[in-house]
Amino acid sequence: MMLLDTHVWVRWLAPAARPLPGPVLAAIDAADSLAVSAISCWEVAYLHRRGRIDLGISVDRWLDLALEGSAVECIPITHPISARAALLSDIHRDPADRFIIATAVAASCPLLTLDESIRKYPELSELLA
Repeated sequence: MMLLDTHVWVRWLAPAARPLPGPVLAAIDAADSLAVSAISCWEVAYLHRRGRIDLGISVDRWLDLALEGSAVECIPITHPISARAALLSDIHRDPADRFIIATAVAASCPLLTLDESIRKYPELSELLA
């Protein structure tokens, strides 16, 4: 299983605005299964509400299609993931990113991200795709 960062997930499903680089697409294609953290669903809804992304349809419908239509698993936020997110290194303070990192660590699965801040976390040293 490979965990997708929110921006990778959105850009993979809606490539017209900002297509993903070839190596990222190749990593997605090579993965045996894909997942996102439940916080990514919140992040998509929040960014849509703030006008930072245009989904073209209601956020509920987009999430339904993005999860069921693409066979991406949504990993719930559990109390161990919540605690781990709070205890991560202080690289940056974006709570959504911290939950995504903690999810990858808890699931021991590679995280696919283009975010350089996330890539700096020592907790991910062996889990970056």
